[in-house]
Amino acid sequence: MKKCGENGGLLLSARRCNGMKQYETVIGLEVHVELATKTKIFCGCSTKFGARPNTQTCPICTGMPGALPILNKRVVELALAVGLAANCQINRYCKFDRKNYFYPDNPQNYQISQLYLPICHDGWLEIETEAGKKKIGIHEIHMEEDAGKLVHDEWEDCSLVDYNRSGVPLIEIVSEPDMRNAEEVIAYLEKLRHIIQYLGASDCKLQEGSMRADVNLSVREMGSSSFGTRTEMKNLNSFKAIARAIAGERERQIELLEEGRAVIQETRRWDDNKETSRAMRSKEDAKDYRYFPDPDLLPVSISEKWLEEIRAAQPELREARALRYQRAYGLSAYDADVITESRHMAELFEETAALCKSPKKAANWIMGETFRLIKERNVEPEKVFFTPGHLASLILEVEKGSISNQTAKEVFEKVFDEDVEPLAYIQAHGLQTVEDADLLGEVLDKVIAANEKAVEEFRSGKEKVLGFLVGQVMKEMRGKANAGKVGELLREKLRQ
Repeated sequence: MKKCGENGGLLLSARRCNGMKQYETVIGLEVHVELATKTKIFCGCSTKFGARPNTQTCPICTGMPGALPILNKRVVELALAVGLAANCQINRYCKFDRKNYFYPDNPQNYQISQLYLPICHDGWLEIETEAGKKKIGIHEIHMEEDAGKLVHDEWEDCSLVDYNRSGVPLIEIVSEPDMRNAEEVIAYLEKLRHIIQYLGASDCKLQEGSMRADVNLSVREMGSSSFGTRTEMKNLNSFKAIARAIAGERERQIELLEEGRAVIQETRRWDDNKETSRAMRSKEDAKDYRYFPDPDLLPVSISEKWLEEIRAAQPELREARALRYQRAYGLSAYDADVITESRHMAELFEETAALCKSPKKAANWIMGETFRLIKERNVEPEKVFFTPGHLASLILEVEKGSISNQTAKEVFEKVFDEDVEPLAYIQAHGLQTVEDADLLGEVLDKVIAANEKAVEEFRSGKEKVLGFLVGQVMKEMRGKANAGKVGELLREKLRQ
């Protein structure tokens, strides 16, 4: 027997539990992903993010009369790559349709999409949560163009339109209503994001809108086989916002049902700051859009040869790579998971490990110093640009004892920021470990003389004190000494 509120990821009031009604949440997602093409789906305008408003437009993407679209082949290839990775069936013959609606950000008064024959259908992804593994069905994946962007100016009390985004290529991934709580939704989105990023099909940045999820949610009494009335929630630009929106909408719908009121099928806008949603418009059905085949675009015919070329070019995806790292390099499941979070970081690790012949040390440097600097510098993992050979060289210098660990960390900051060649930098700045026996002897004598109490404790059998004395020597040497060698020499001197 499930506890009250268990499926929804939040505790319901005692009144509801005592009233014996328990509810199950039913969730499906519509995920829009901007594809990583250089140009738009039907014209040659740039898709670069962040340009000045309305500087990446032409008669085609602004819907001028008589301007004819030409399909970008790369869009089809990326859609196929995602479909294959998501275990979808491929429609070898697909076509485009016009979805008619009137809105200021839609310059043509229609959106070119796919309704009747989408490029991919009937796929699935397997997710894993604390409850175990579960397959989430994918109803379809279709190609379409993005709309422009409305910019609301509160000072001037007006709205402006930026058409730079109009015509940017999208795929929409429509799941089956197979998810039951926020944990499953986030696991599905994470899985989808990793697949698409590894394919190079999109950067999937929610904060920039290149991955957007609309949540279709309904509730029903536990044990019921029929669906409740669903709502669609938009304006969700982070996984945390999605989880909060699911909890909030579930609670809202249950309250309506408990009060004997009906849930209205509608589109709602989530306000994450206020943690509440508001109605935008009643939910349209496909018939309201008056779809019809696009008369300006030919159907797309996908040959077996073309499909095989795309299948052969599919990269090793995250799960397979993480398992290989455990088998081939002896990494723990945790380490392999962390390193493969980003394809770029995984490739950086793999190349470094091959060059320094020490996968565990390469993993430690990636997970330790590299991730520390990524966080401190506030850079994206994909923007890390240092050469794997330079990190491998630094690791080898530490192994040889030519520099201390502390010095190596300081040198690595220059490698991270400027991709300097480590050995040249070490030599140019005199950072090599000091090997001069006379100089080391003088420093050891100085430290012993200045720390009589610690020396007495060591000689009386307190071995741990040696670490303190080694630290004092390293401080005097400004890190330019081999700590192991210092420990050996100190031990010899103190036993004389």
